[in-house]
Amino acid sequence: MLLAKVKGNLVSTQKNATLVGHKLLIVHPIDYKSKYIGKKDIVALDMVDAGIGDTVLLLQEGKSVQQILGHKNAPVHSVVVAVVDSIEVNNKYTSKN
Repeated sequence: MLLAKVKGNLVSTQKNATLVGHKLLIVHPIDYKSKYIGKKDIVALDMVDAGIGDTVLLLQEGKSVQQILGHKNAPVHSVVVAVVDSIEVNNKYTSKN
């Protein structure tokens, strides 16, 4: 799992039939201090109704993604599985949304 910040929505008039009705988000990985890491944005399937600016938990690849979707027919690499309310490290809050 990764922490990520939602940067935007992705709208597509045509998409794979298994993705119809699902919202796509543009997210960027962050560290626990909410600083961007890496150079690439990621397209992720939104399962929790996250919005722009939210800090989220991102699940990538593997059987976990297939279990969340309930099938393995969708061409999905990343899924947003939670909106993060706060991050606490060593009994100190590093980030509150």
